[in-house]
Amino acid sequence: MTVYTTMDSPLGELLLVGEESDTAKGGTALVSLSVPGQKRGAVVQDGWLASPEAFAEILAQLRAYFDGTLSRFDIEYITAGTDFQRRVWTALDAIPYGTTLTYGEIAQHIGAPRAAVRAVGTAIGANPLLVVRPCHRVIAAGGALSGYAAGPERKQQLLDLERRAA
Repeated sequence: MTVYTTMDSPLGELLLVGEESDTAKGGTALVSLSVPGQKRGAVVQDGWLASPEAFAEILAQLRAYFDGTLSRFDIEYITAGTDFQRRVWTALDAIPYGTTLTYGEIAQHIGAPRAAVRAVGTAIGANPLLVVRPCHRVIAAGGALSGYAAGPERKQQLLDLERRAA
């Protein structure tokens, strides 16, 4: 069963979507975390069940992250993607809190040629787990905050939060 809830955050309202799971902490595996107006962001569908209690553990971790007291999430999630996307997303998960890498460095980490930088950016843009999978930690080679589905101002907010707390 698909469940959802919302949470107020420094980025605005977050929409969390999950699937009930016997193995997940708190019984819910996160499928999507997005903000209104986000490119490819989730939208509540008919048949989804509003269930804030299903996300209690995830919400607690998000609050701790935004408070600057949590630097690594321990959340079960379910995401579908191509093999290439999953390789890129795994590389995102490995970027240390409070640091950044470039799109080219991500390509290098996954063994892709330098010419794959655009494909890396596309895979990062398809990340359904805003904040939890830290795509905000990837910047352009010149340091620009390009390509964040939730907007560059939110990307800057997250980077600033992590730098202050690190």
